[in-house]
Amino acid sequence: MSISERMLQAWYSGHPLLILLRPLEWLYRWVVGRRRRAFVAGRGGIYRAPVPVIVVGNITLGGTGKTPLILWLIEYCRARGLRPGVVSRGYGAQPPSFPWRVQADHTAAISGDEPLLIVQRSGVPLMIDPDRGQAVRALLASEQLDLILCDDGLQHYRLARDLELVLVDAARGLGNGRCLPAGPLREPVERLQSVDAVLFNGAAADTPEAFAMQLQPSSLVNLVSAEHVQLTHFPAAQAMHALAGIGNPQRFFNTLEGLNWRPVRHAFADHAVYSAEALRFEPPLPLLMTEKDAVKCRAFARSDWWYLAVEAQLSPTFESWLDGQLLRLLPDSAQLLTE
Repeated sequence: MSISERMLQAWYSGHPLLILLRPLEWLYRWVVGRRRRAFVAGRGGIYRAPVPVIVVGNITLGGTGKTPLILWLIEYCRARGLRPGVVSRGYGAQPPSFPWRVQADHTAAISGDEPLLIVQRSGVPLMIDPDRGQAVRALLASEQLDLILCDDGLQHYRLARDLELVLVDAARGLGNGRCLPAGPLREPVERLQSVDAVLFNGAAADTPEAFAMQLQPSSLVNLVSAEHVQLTHFPAAQAMHALAGIGNPQRFFNTLEGLNWRPVRHAFADHAVYSAEALRFEPPLPLLMTEKDAVKCRAFARSDWWYLAVEAQLSPTFESWLDGQLLRLLPDSAQLLTE
């Protein structure tokens, strides 16, 4: 078990030795609190885009389902006649320069795994840059867009935003409720009181505090042929190697078990880099992975390698709420939004 895995386990199980990290947590809270106060006061070279910016983020380390929500928002906006664009930090990306426009035929090494996944799935205009404001400027200079979706930008306070959507893993929650390094929180729990909407990924129903979101498996996709097949392609009790290099691999493995398959689990670090040799598992079985992993494995994939496509499902209440927000942010598009 890696150090990061041990820390995650400690944060979510409440290990008593974490109390030794409290002084470092207080220092961290002071730093993030000062950054937040500067943003609220309008200090620090904040960029305000000429179109609405919707930030999708979280306050915890680890995966919460931001990429599926971004994909859902892209299609939801398009269905209402809007032209969305996406900006992202591009974690792990090494392009020739920043800002960098991600294209579907790029590699994950250049563009980052999540931005490449989003572009390959949706074809949306997407720009990566650690400076999200610079990414927005470059994207708007090359495209006529109605709004910007900012992937994982909640704590990027150099970019002004019009709407903040925060995802929380319904199963894991907020761990021990403490900030780094004594807990998994990027910002204190109180930060949730200032965002526009909280979504619980994996919740069965809305609550007064949050909207429900589910990730629904939709199909299996072959990495070599790109063939889409139904989930019944694998019968019940099918044994398979399961690969997950995401923030919360356990969620992926649980999904496969919920489909009545028998996965042999292979958890890797989030944003892991793979090779054919590293994925040579025994005994010989089909290999099933996440779509995020698949964008990094196609170049050396074998014919029995698949990824599980999932779709975000949001509650009708959230859809109604979002429609109201879009009408508020884009009053000139009211006719499109109400058709």
